[in-house]
Amino acid sequence: MKEILVKDIIRECNASLIMGDENLKIENFSKDTREINENDCYIGIKGETFDGNLFYEDAFKKGASACILGKESVKDIDFKDYNGKTIIIVDNSIKALQELAAYKRSLYDIPVIAVTGSVGKTSTKEIISSVLSTKYNVLKTEGNYNNHIGLPLTILKLKDHNAMVLEMGMNHLNEITLLSKIAKPTIAVITNIGTAHIGNLGSRENILKAKLEIIDGLKENGTLIINNDNDMLHNNLDKINVNIKTIGINNKSDYMATDIVDEIFSSKFKIKDTDFEVNAPGEAFIYNSLVAYAVGKELNISDEKIKKGIETFKLPSNRLEKIINKTGTTIINDTYNCSYDSLINSIDMISKSNYKRKLLMIGDILELGDYSEDIHRKIGSYILNKDIDGVILVGNEVKFIKDELIKNNFNKDINIFNNESDSHEFLKNYLKKDDIILLKGSNGMKLFNTAEYLRQI
Repeated sequence: MKEILVKDIIRECNASLIMGDENLKIENFSKDTREINENDCYIGIKGETFDGNLFYEDAFKKGASACILGKESVKDIDFKDYNGKTIIIVDNSIKALQELAAYKRSLYDIPVIAVTGSVGKTSTKEIISSVLSTKYNVLKTEGNYNNHIGLPLTILKLKDHNAMVLEMGMNHLNEITLLSKIAKPTIAVITNIGTAHIGNLGSRENILKAKLEIIDGLKENGTLIINNDNDMLHNNLDKINVNIKTIGINNKSDYMATDIVDEIFSSKFKIKDTDFEVNAPGEAFIYNSLVAYAVGKELNISDEKIKKGIETFKLPSNRLEKIINKTGTTIINDTYNCSYDSLINSIDMISKSNYKRKLLMIGDILELGDYSEDIHRKIGSYILNKDIDGVILVGNEVKFIKDELIKNNFNKDINIFNNESDSHEFLKNYLKKDDIILLKGSNGMKLFNTAEYLRQI
């Protein structure tokens, strides 16, 4: 384990030591006083509704040995009562966190895989981690720690790991550039370019530009792995000036899946001459598996170990989770988040199933800005051509789905509710044995509450 001393923090962050020991070893960092353990270093972060810099007292009471605090927030505080503790003052604690993470990364000569894309970042990160775990001790992004605060905190957890898989999210241009320059990936992955965050970025061209920022910190001789079936990536291959490996099902690529058998809760396929099965349905997870295979090959992992990693992969919570409740209804809880592309994949899965009734519960897709009506109408048009027996809609923007269905004489059930809780009594009476229902919408629509309600009935 590579240790960080207080004097390293002072040097890397241009910080001031107010009191304490510059040779103190820091093993763990936290921005949350509720998670502080003995001898941790607390980093005060100023948020929109509270200033974490002012919680230093709670951190010390919990056993923190040191605190890194923003100068402006604590300029009028006298720390004389904290003799024996270490207090470090920085100009900006978020910037200091990022500088510390970049320093910690520089201490490790290990494979670092960075993953971004409009859809499938988390699932791809998880499959890659599963494959790498057959050879390495892997540190990976947990939860939603994929931004300018979460990614540095993840890197600071490096101990005896010899590989790291990092998810990189964004809402605007230049955000992934920062993350990539902190993480210095040896392998970068772009899963696809879709419409997520188009409300902020204005066009798919700008989304492509934002995602390509992942190569801004790519190590010399590093590799970019991309989905060659994605139109935006395929059409811009010749404009990307790094070593590229491609994956695909349709367009000729370095790594291709063939002999695909798509089942309701899994997918079978071949890569070269090896058979694979991933415990998740649909093309999306075949693409994710292809990425993991490509990463494995870049790191000289055998097909046998890659196969084991893919086949033991488990979906994260609230992603295509299969629930069978007491009524005998099968609920597909895919409520973690939603984009147009991921929703289409999930609708296909339900449409191809063999259940008595195939039902969709769709919440608003958020952050689409001026594109919202058009994209929700496209969803309505898509449903028209699928084997679907009923649609339950939740939110405001989904009215465009309803309008499109009615306009085109969709003769199945359509029900719409303002919020998820309003739908519960209806669902209790509506759902029957041998039905299957997909629950999917943006995280802010809270359809995960409905999944938990349906689990109990």
